[in-house]
Amino acid sequence: MSYVIDRRLNGKNKSTVNRQRFLRRYREHIKKAVEDAVSRRSITDMEHGEQISIPGRDIDEPVLHHGRGGRQTQVHPGNKEFTSGEHISRPQGGAGGRGSGKASNSGEGMDEFVFQITQDEFLDFMFEDLALPNLVKRHLAGIDSFKTVRAGISNEGNPSRINIVRTLRSAHARRIALSGSSRGKLKLALTELDRLKNEEPDNLTDIAATEEEIARLRRRIDKVPFLDTFDLKYNLLSKQPNPTSKAVMFCIMDVSGSMTQATKDIAKRFFILLYLFLKRSYDKIEVVFIRHHTSAKEVDEEEFFYSRETGGTIVSSALKLMQEVMAERYPAHEWNIYGAQASDGDNWNDDSPVCREILLKQIMPFMQYFTYVEITPREHQALWFEYENVGEAFPDSFAQQQIVAAADIYPVFRELFQRRISA
Repeated sequence: MSYVIDRRLNGKNKSTVNRQRFLRRYREHIKKAVEDAVSRRSITDMEHGEQISIPGRDIDEPVLHHGRGGRQTQVHPGNKEFTSGEHISRPQGGAGGRGSGKASNSGEGMDEFVFQITQDEFLDFMFEDLALPNLVKRHLAGIDSFKTVRAGISNEGNPSRINIVRTLRSAHARRIALSGSSRGKLKLALTELDRLKNEEPDNLTDIAATEEEIARLRRRIDKVPFLDTFDLKYNLLSKQPNPTSKAVMFCIMDVSGSMTQATKDIAKRFFILLYLFLKRSYDKIEVVFIRHHTSAKEVDEEEFFYSRETGGTIVSSALKLMQEVMAERYPAHEWNIYGAQASDGDNWNDDSPVCREILLKQIMPFMQYFTYVEITPREHQALWFEYENVGEAFPDSFAQQQIVAAADIYPVFRELFQRRISA
């Protein structure tokens, strides 16, 4: 039986194994705390760690003990306040939690257990069970990435990859094979020499001959080298192709004058959540940022999130630009193409049918998945209903959701990108 002891260095007063076990055990509490944290966070601290509270009653450990055996007869003293069958009310305050009750001279409780999770742990819980829908492999010649894997042992290789254990094992086996018979004869000769010296000390001729034979055998054994080039063994490494899933995400945000600052903030938080998810979950993915009012423009990440440019509203300008970029840089037979659009639903009256036609004929046939998020507490306008027609034509690759307040961002995000079990 083999035992593996993990002696990796941990931080001071920390245990990696115990922490991981603790996080697995209370993952439901932590996930709920993460969801609450996402809804109240600002844009700048979206990816920081979080302080998690767990009720004290949920971390109690079961205790096994022996009960009192036999039949017991006890007499309990009475009292002037309570009689049999009465219900005793819970004391006001001091009953655990965060001390929300009023001061009281009775009752006792237990505070919540509070601990800090790191940034990586926070993001792991936030993006758990999320995935890009319909992601497929795009195998293209010349763009495969390669991973290095162990491929056994070789007799030739780089000195830096020498396998010391295998080399010494091979050298030991060779020495046994080449000098085994000589070592056996040497053992017999030494035994014979001891016998002659003890039983026939005067037989100098046989003693000298035996000593000469012993010296000859030792010289023969010493001629076998401890290590030979034949013994050298090297770790063989080989490169295996690792086809990548090439994907691109188009992020389209409405920055027109009808978008209030609160609405823009919600849209930015949604796209930051999407951007963190993509960058953390997928190594090979590109993100195209498009801002639009009456005209659309492809921008970088900094300008997308922080530019103050505004204007009227023509949504079709962004969809036309998206289609042009797709045709120019991202052919559908090579790329998994995704789109995410956020708007307040306001649009120029005659432009919403144009948006529907562009999506139906020029964009959706090449998309893996397209999401539309409408950020408004009001009734839906023409753009939403035109997009419903797109959803009916492409039910598996088009989704739309409404966000009313910041607290809706994370639930809507999980609904849009929940990992789906393929049939």
